[in-house]
Amino acid sequence: MKRIALALATVAFMASCKNDKQEETVTQENEQETLAPVADSDLESSVIYEANIRQYSKEGSFKAFTKDIPQLKELGVKVIWLMPIYPVSVKNRKATGGGFVSDIKDEKEREKYLGSYYAVTDYTAVNPEFGTEEDFQDLVDTAHENGMYVILDWVANHTGWDSKWITEHPEYYTQNDKGEIIDPINPETGESWGWTDTADLNYDNKDLWTAMTNSLTYWVDKHQVDGFRADVAGEVPTEFWEQAVDKIKAIRPVFMLAESEDKDLFHKAFDMGYNWEGHHIMNDIAQGKATVEKWDAYMKKIDTTFQKDDILMNFVTNHDENSWSGTVKERMGDASETMLALTYTIPGMPLIYSGQEYGLDHRLKFFEKDSIPKTKGQVWDLMAKLGKLKNDDAALAGGKKASAYKRLTTSNDKNVLAFERANGDEKVIYIANMTKAPAEFTLDLKGDFHDYIKGQSVELKADQKMNFKPWEFIILTNR
Repeated sequence: MKRIALALATVAFMASCKNDKQEETVTQENEQETLAPVADSDLESSVIYEANIRQYSKEGSFKAFTKDIPQLKELGVKVIWLMPIYPVSVKNRKATGGGFVSDIKDEKEREKYLGSYYAVTDYTAVNPEFGTEEDFQDLVDTAHENGMYVILDWVANHTGWDSKWITEHPEYYTQNDKGEIIDPINPETGESWGWTDTADLNYDNKDLWTAMTNSLTYWVDKHQVDGFRADVAGEVPTEFWEQAVDKIKAIRPVFMLAESEDKDLFHKAFDMGYNWEGHHIMNDIAQGKATVEKWDAYMKKIDTTFQKDDILMNFVTNHDENSWSGTVKERMGDASETMLALTYTIPGMPLIYSGQEYGLDHRLKFFEKDSIPKTKGQVWDLMAKLGKLKNDDAALAGGKKASAYKRLTTSNDKNVLAFERANGDEKVIYIANMTKAPAEFTLDLKGDFHDYIKGQSVELKADQKMNFKPWEFIILTNR
């Protein structure tokens, strides 16, 4: 009887274990299916958020950012781009001002310098400054649970000087006539870019292609990340990116962003690139160095330069602009909100950089700890409205099937920008005085509209005279 009872107990235990394993498998599958893999249709209405983990919070950790992910939905965010999350090299680490930390004699002074995110030591590890790999996975899972995709900043052009590849695979690197590994060189001038805290990788070596591709697929396979933002993408052979993306997409669909406007990168490897030229024109107009005529010429140019399914990322700031060129207010002054609204209404995908949503008004330190404000105000409210419009109105579709962009004629086209985006019956119209002086003009537009920002009805008559204050803008919808 004891043997029978023991046998029954064993069977029951095994059945229980089997059920537990089945439940565990189902649970894991459900977790993985919280968010469907990224699709082209998702990109039409997306807002992308660049997360600077180090500076986002006082803690500078994955956990501190993760707890705020749900509120990013208020801003219409659908894609989170994480600045490099990998360990940072100590050797040749830079300090504020451009010198090396090793040259600083004061030990306490040296300790405050954390180095550049783009001097990567290990492509398949996380920076302990930010937390653990488990903390990172929780970030990805939380984003997916909130309907957001996560892409990683990828630094394929160079590594930090502490990378194990330096000693194990020196053949992966560019070397001078003496056989010494060198920092990245500007191919046009033959001189150093000044990124002396990094070592230049040599893509003539096809073994490097394999090692780098394996590092990329690691994050997609193990952590279910949804794509990558490629740092200085154009400095790495396009053929490398194309073969790497093929291997990545064999695991799961991904979204690829290039820090480049090189149209050749879009053919196969990348979905979206930087709208650098458009950004610089916005700066020029805001500073009185250019008029709307320059913007109109640019819009005609990109219409013929890029393919219909190429996407450009629109921005008034990012980590480079903020730290090295100035804050939004420094560069754009009173035109800041006008240009911000423009990035949401033109074709493409608008970018939010950490702190921008809180009206960040200082240049974040790049090599040491800093922090962003966390008080919601006027900028947050405007971004929330613009994000909702971008998410909900098909007229602002900006992905591979972007809605049409039609310039509207005014009596003052040199200073007033007016255009219509349309998709089926839905229309969004942007009108702005792009100068620091009042503007009077008439507009070739009539009908009943809704002032989206102010939330009130507007009736326009043919050739109606309009008066806009300096940098005044209006967004009209027909809904």
